[in-house]
Amino acid sequence: MSVTASLVKELREITGVGMMECKKVLVETEGDLQAAQDLLRTRGQAKAEKKSGRIAAEGAVVFAVGADAGVLVEINSETDFAARDEGFKSFAQKTAELLLANNPADAEALAALDFGGKSFAETRSELVSKIGENINLRRFQVVKPQGVLGSYIHGGRIGVVVDVVGGDEDLARDIAMHIAAAAPICVSEDDVPAENLERERRILTEQALNEGKPPEIVEKMIAGRLRKHLAQITLVGQAFVKDPDITVGKLLKGKGATVASFIRFEVGEGIEKKEDNFAEEVAAQVKASS
Repeated sequence: MSVTASLVKELREITGVGMMECKKVLVETEGDLQAAQDLLRTRGQAKAEKKSGRIAAEGAVVFAVGADAGVLVEINSETDFAARDEGFKSFAQKTAELLLANNPADAEALAALDFGGKSFAETRSELVSKIGENINLRRFQVVKPQGVLGSYIHGGRIGVVVDVVGGDEDLARDIAMHIAAAAPICVSEDDVPAENLERERRILTEQALNEGKPPEIVEKMIAGRLRKHLAQITLVGQAFVKDPDITVGKLLKGKGATVASFIRFEVGEGIEKKEDNFAEEVAAQVKASS
């Protein structure tokens, strides 16, 4: 089958493997990006497992907190320049406050909400006209905590809200900062989806067998590598960023606290933005005019 250059480029960015090898495995897997990643990892060729969703879209992540709830919001713009506009920043923060106060059921309910004397939809349209870029509310999540809410916004691009039970505000903020930096996918091993575990176990098994280890050693290798993998992706298993000598789980236990849940948004996460090649664009225009 024909494999596009853009697909090869995407696999290379995800895995760090050379272009020719990326093309080869994509042909083997009939263009299945996830299967190609798995195959490269099985063969030990992938340098690192990076996020499969490329971060491309611009915008901001903002947070608002009330007496009994908090909300994390991502609002997208087309360029970083627009995201730095004071009007955009004000709109984003007021949107977070509006969502916290009303928690609308859907986009239609949000569009009709009062936004300083006009509807949310009207206000957004006016800002689009003023800035000259499309602006969208991509996602939001309201949290009603069981314990203490901690929040952290890094550079307006990464936002975290965490619900810490049994801790205080300082601990909750430290945990939020850690989540922003380390990007765990869930709180503990119990929260890892079964299909994810099975997929990882299969990859590790094939890796071990490819190394020519005897069956009795393979099982021990898989168990050890799976424990390491789970420690890397779970909050309680990760080394605490402010003190790598202890895990987050050990830190929480020492404080008599637990994490009920967390949310982590990163601007543009999973959205692929068209990459314009200015030289190619100029060449095409010259060719068209000749």
